[in-house]
Amino acid sequence: MIRLILADDHPMFVSGLRAVLDAEPGMTVVGVAATGADALRLAVEHRPDVAVLDVNMPGGDGLTVIARMGAAGLPTRSLILTMYDDDENVLAALRAGARGYALKGTGGEEIVAAVRAVARGEAVFGAGVAAQMLAHFARVATASPFPQLTEREHEVLELVARGLGNAAIAHRLGVSAKTVRNHVSNILAKLHVADRSAAIVRAREAGLGGPHESG
Repeated sequence: MIRLILADDHPMFVSGLRAVLDAEPGMTVVGVAATGADALRLAVEHRPDVAVLDVNMPGGDGLTVIARMGAAGLPTRSLILTMYDDDENVLAALRAGARGYALKGTGGEEIVAAVRAVARGEAVFGAGVAAQMLAHFARVATASPFPQLTEREHEVLELVARGLGNAAIAHRLGVSAKTVRNHVSNILAKLHVADRSAAIVRAREAGLGGPHESG
């Protein structure tokens, strides 16, 4: 049995959604909230399998609720169900820990399928949202001089190009020196260069580095 809580401040919408989900075999809605604070209270009280949350609600938005559930160690997985399909909200939901993101115009069968997928531990995004995410990451990759590098590897390469050593980079990023060494090794392999000096040359040719720093 998949136990759910719903949080949305539009009574007619959440009532219809509850009817759809409660009618599904193997699903039961154990609580409905209209505010972020009530959603968090219900999550703590019932420890549901899935929380279906809107983004904007009074008393705490859905993304804050997700983050607080995670901080409280709750096992609940979250599905954002909202009318907002912009990159900023989708990426913010991912950073907060949402396992799914769907739009309110989605049909009942698709919402049910999304709930089941999230309950299984899968990540699920509606077709329109998925297309926007792919477009966003394509734009980011195109804008980057080294699209093969991860975001953190870009940060490390930037600092390497400024002349910082591993210890200084570790301090700057709040990670261990060993982690930085691993990132540097990955960067050298991905850039197909033999050593740190060659990586610095490639980075500075691409416009990375800025003012030289010591460390």
